[in-house]
This record gives sequence, structure tokens and C-alpha cells, in this order.
Amino acid sequence: MPLNSQQIRKLRALAHHLKPVIMVGDKGISENLLKELDRALETHELIKVSIAGADKASRLEMTQALCEASKAETVQIIGRISILYRKNKEPKIRV
Repeated sequence: MPLNSQQIRKLRALAHHLKPVIMVGDKGISENLLKELDRALETHELIKVSIAGADKASRLEMTQALCEASKAETVQIIGRISILYRKNKEPKIRV
């Protein structure tokens, strides 16, 4: 289910102080990176992902690919940082 503007605003505020948990390097998206992304979303629900060494269009494509692979929602993209959210079976964050 897509997030509405109030939910996005709340998640952006919650993510403001977070540090990137996942770092996508020059090698791009790998199977191990996707496993680590899944673990991070399962643990935290809301995470920041740092995407290095790519232009704006490539970062957007990588963020979309990460969201599709992990069934997460994109909350915000600022520069090289993407904020992703995936609701857990037992939610920790009330949106």
C-alpha cells in the first residue's frame, strides 16, 4: 500500500537522525546486498541507504530496484541517500 503525505512526513522526521545502514558501492546490487537489506528492514523497518558512485538517474533506478526486491516503499531520496520503509508483521513504527 502506498504511503500518503502524512505518513511520509512522519517517516522522514523519524529517519532524520539515522545513519545509513546499507551502502551500495561501485559493484551495484548483489545477492548479498539484498539479503543484508532484507535483514536491515526486518530489524529496523525504516533505514537509510547510501548509493555511491552513480549519477542521479542511476541512483533513482537503484533505489527502485532495491524497493522492488525487498517490497519496501521509498520515503525520500536526497542526493546519495535513500530512505526506505517496510512495515513488519509486528510493526515497531506506527504510521
